[in-house]
Amino acid sequence: MTEQQTTSMPTKYDPQSIEQGRYEWWLKGEFFKAQPESGKEPYSIVIPPPNVTGKLHLGHAWDTTLQDILIRMKRMQGYDALWLPGMDHAGIATQAKVEAKLREEGITRYDLGREKFVEKTWEWKEEYAGHIRQQWAKMGLALDYSRERFTLDSGLSDAVKEVFVKLYEKDLIYRGEYIINWDPATKTALSDIEVIYKDIPGAFYHFKYPLTEGTGTIEIATTRPETMLGDTAIAVHPKDERYQHLIGKTVTLPIVGREIPIIADEYVEMEFGTGVVKITPAHDPNDFEVGNRHDLPRILVMNEDGSMNDNAGKYKGMDRFECRKAIVKDLQDMGVCFKIEDHMHSVGHSERSGAVVEPYLSTQWFVKMQPLADASLELQKDEEGKVNFVPSRFENTYSRWMENIRDWCISRQLWWGHRIPAWYHKETGEIYVGTDAPADAENWNQDTDVLDTWFSSALWPFSTMGWPDEANEEFKRYYPTSTLVTGYDIIFFWVSRMIFQGIEFTGTRPFEDVLIHGLVRDEQGRKMSKSLGNGVDPMDVIEKYGADSLRYFLATGSSPGQDLRYSNEKVEAVWNFSNKIWNASRFALMNMEGMTYDEIDLTGKKSVADQWILTRLNETIEQVTTLAEKFEFGEVGRQLYNFIWDDFCDWYIEMAKLPLYGEDEAAKKTTRSVLAYVLDNTMRLLHPFMPFITEEIWQNLPHEGESITVAAWPTVDETLTSQAQSNNMKLLMDIIRAVRNIRAEVQTPMSKKVPLYVSAKDAATLAVLEDNKAYLEKFCNPEPLTLGEGIEAPGQCMSAVVSGAELFLPLEGLIDVAAEIERLSHELEKWDKEVKRVQGKLNNERFVSKAPDDVVAAERAKEADYIEKYATVEKRINELKNM
Repeated sequence: MTEQQTTSMPTKYDPQSIEQGRYEWWLKGEFFKAQPESGKEPYSIVIPPPNVTGKLHLGHAWDTTLQDILIRMKRMQGYDALWLPGMDHAGIATQAKVEAKLREEGITRYDLGREKFVEKTWEWKEEYAGHIRQQWAKMGLALDYSRERFTLDSGLSDAVKEVFVKLYEKDLIYRGEYIINWDPATKTALSDIEVIYKDIPGAFYHFKYPLTEGTGTIEIATTRPETMLGDTAIAVHPKDERYQHLIGKTVTLPIVGREIPIIADEYVEMEFGTGVVKITPAHDPNDFEVGNRHDLPRILVMNEDGSMNDNAGKYKGMDRFECRKAIVKDLQDMGVCFKIEDHMHSVGHSERSGAVVEPYLSTQWFVKMQPLADASLELQKDEEGKVNFVPSRFENTYSRWMENIRDWCISRQLWWGHRIPAWYHKETGEIYVGTDAPADAENWNQDTDVLDTWFSSALWPFSTMGWPDEANEEFKRYYPTSTLVTGYDIIFFWVSRMIFQGIEFTGTRPFEDVLIHGLVRDEQGRKMSKSLGNGVDPMDVIEKYGADSLRYFLATGSSPGQDLRYSNEKVEAVWNFSNKIWNASRFALMNMEGMTYDEIDLTGKKSVADQWILTRLNETIEQVTTLAEKFEFGEVGRQLYNFIWDDFCDWYIEMAKLPLYGEDEAAKKTTRSVLAYVLDNTMRLLHPFMPFITEEIWQNLPHEGESITVAAWPTVDETLTSQAQSNNMKLLMDIIRAVRNIRAEVQTPMSKKVPLYVSAKDAATLAVLEDNKAYLEKFCNPEPLTLGEGIEAPGQCMSAVVSGAELFLPLEGLIDVAAEIERLSHELEKWDKEVKRVQGKLNNERFVSKAPDDVVAAERAKEADYIEKYATVEKRINELKNM
């Protein structure tokens, strides 16, 4: 299809108007759909599924922008690109939101019952999933909605049950009574990584427990006095000579009156405190292990909500912290608590509710992690089959966690989530685990708990592709996925779990590369939070500056693995960049009115500016492609910015005006073609970063095809590269810059004509200057312009040295000889430093022997150039001094 160009671009760049309706147009054209029948090489990404609990934040915007860049680029490069969208049911978080909403209505989930509550939660999910899709659309995300998944949909539920059953059959899932992290607010178990530790003020409470035989007391200290009601032993180190005579004796537990033994265990640190610790197996993980070794009873003294239970005696019904105060007062009155010391200590808090986590004895389901972790670590030894972390340092983070793994508590006391596929016989208590209920279901009760959200999320790369049906064509084509993009904060939560589940159930890595980014922080480097009030809604930013400005800032604002500081000023700077692109494009389009794609012809005689911009385009294509493949999007942004703003807008467009406004029709046609070709390819390079503005401009260009989203990615055309002409253009640019700088220094406006002498170093350089005299006349505004070889400085004048030439501007009455000598002295220092720097490199044998030949040759060329410039400036200083 050949499209005739018509200029319909508004005079003003308005992101809201150009973004309006474009996403719907893309969806209608099905440009984002994967093409499994195309025969193209597949490239797949699964979106890290956002929780259906509220709005997407800047972190989501950053994460999805990076994925969108990759998927758009790969589609343009000819891959069958699949970006699979989806959302996470987010068990604890979503249930908490729905329960909070019910409380506003004056009811609880228990008033509704499980079935009705789950119905209400599905309604919540549908509402908030709609919000998320609207936000994805605002961001311009190239998602294949025909394959959208949800972690609680029927297909994923089948995968979850299959995994649970298979792990159980391999003895990798077990049920047991253990000390777990308990959230009293949500009344559910938490895994280790759902606990956030914070330093808070507390106290050490010093107690004297009386020896039962009445011969004295033994001193202990604790930070949790309320748990002493569940003490079942006192422990000392077996080699501690201070207490050898007490091992085997008993103490009487104050208040309770229970007689408990004094035991010896190497867990006790002799040097810490008194060298004596109380053992409470039901309320401390270390005490639990000690209790197992010594066959101690486990006495639970709290309820699930953090209140004290029947075993707490007279404190029954009190909140745990109120009980603490009451017990301490009672023990002080009894003389048992004889000292209280202030103490800052690290206390676990629930990531979801913020409540202080209670180590709590509970019967839960666990995954036995060691065999799974070992397999994951073994995979990383295979260079071909391993997961490639970018940056690579995060592999160490991942490996360290895997090497120190603990069993994973996977049951949660919730109603929203994947219900555990285990049943208990009503009479015998026998446990049945299966993907379906037992045949005589009426005789069994299903476990009321659900699985940890991360259990289903860990299966995301393959459960979304149709697994456990391994014959599924989608699974065979798109799995393993190509790239995962995520933040370093969920390497433990999610990345590690996807890897070990992928290995266990598919025998391979779930993704080839994992690109790790940091956190979005405010301008001061602080984490964004409600309490600080420094959060930024990405939709508000889009409303003000447009999606393209936000996307480009997020993508190019940091290097892989680093945090990003949000700045309105920087987003506004991107808007200015977009406006520059818009205005330059409008100028170009106005000068190719009526031009068709077939009329783009680069075979005609090209000016030095034409050949230079085509060479620079080739260089930019190569740099951008190479850097993007390495995920160095910040560097990609720098290359694109420099090419578009400096080379294309500030130089080429200005130089293109000469032929465009001239009488030479052949030159005009070539320049129009170069403008069209360069702008087309530039929009393609920029498209993954700024999809809206590039589509709008591309649609106004003479183009082939329906949408830039499916246009081919630019490739280097060596026939359009001319290094010689590129060097010639750089000479002209250096001269023009030097003249502008000198004029600015003596406050002589460009509108005023001044004499200009350019002394070429040789005949070849002079020929270049003669051939391109028109550019010097246009952009230096000289009167007269004198070109030649070996031109001597015409008296008092300002001068400058560029590679290949020296220029003089006689500015009679304006030049201050002393000031000019001082200026040139600074320039001499600059060239002296450059000479020393490059010679330092060339005198380094290691550099010369190891660097590629072309790199060494380039450094030698620089050395010759800098020495020549130094000598020329030095000569000019001496001339001025002798005047």
